Amino acid sequence: MSSYIRFDWAMKRLLRNKANFAVLEGLLTTLLNDKITIQKLLESESNQEEEFDKYNRVDMLAEDSKGTLLLIEIQNNNEYAYFQRMLFGTSKLVTEYINRGEGYDKVRKVYSINIVYFSLGHGKDIVYHGKTEFRGIHQNDLLELSPFQRQTFKVDTVSQLYPEYYILKVNDFNQVAKTPLEEWIYYLNTGEIPEKAQAPGLDAARERLKLDKMSKDELKAYYRHLDNIVILRDNIHTERAEGRAEGLEEGRAEGLEEGRAKGVEEARKQSAVRMKAKGFSAEDIADITGLSLEEIADL
Repeated sequence: MSSYIRFDWAMKRLLRNKANFAVLEGLLTTLLNDKITIQKLLESESNQEEEFDKYNRVDMLAEDSKGTLLLIEIQNNNEYAYFQRMLFGTSKLVTEYINRGEGYDKVRKVYSINIVYFSLGHGKDIVYHGKTEFRGIHQNDLLELSPFQRQTFKVDTVSQLYPEYYILKVNDFNQVAKTPLEEWIYYLNTGEIPEKAQAPGLDAARERLKLDKMSKDELKAYYRHLDNIVILRDNIHTERAEGRAEGLEEGRAEGLEEGRAKGVEEARKQSAVRMKAKGFSAEDIADITGLSLEEIADL
């Protein structure tokens, strides 16, 4: 069981506090390879607490010191039209954050950062970057800005005027972290921070995202969240298995229900083991995890 809070929970409950911006700034600085300072958080869809979405995804919209909009989204469950959803999200921001009557030179730069816990598309890498470029059909030359446009917009390339997309396929990372970005992906994947990790923001995460800093009520809510994540991921694996096998509908339903129950039970036991090591009383562990005192005693 990890010593640190999952990043999606931290985004929803902790990182919206300005005192904790350093964690998010560290991730963005590492990913974009540019010093990012968050000025404020803006309204995002995370305020909509639909029962499914509040476990399946978390999003946050930030504005940095340059006026750039940064949309960070975590998606737990599979979504086949996720690429189009990324496009919709940035398009919506472009139109919402320009006032009626303003010139097109006031269109804001948008970064869409997508942390996905499912197999999106088909590719071998763990981090993908998408941007807009214009190439000649006949000469294959890259269309560039004029000197006046460079000076006016204070950018070097056309692609810097358009939304850019980053996709972090964190579940596919299964190696030793050797770079700052890999250190972040390792944390996003496992919930653990390597002892020697030096990536920007991870020191702040070590200090502020520790499980043992949470109250009893916060832990109860957090472990309920983990239970739901287990169910969501089990659904993904079950759906894939069902697609490969042509069993009876009744057999598939039984397998799904059994898989859900086993996943939730294992998560609760792992949580209880860690809480015992932290010195929690058996009664508190039972209250938080839902396990019986006998089950806790056997761990």
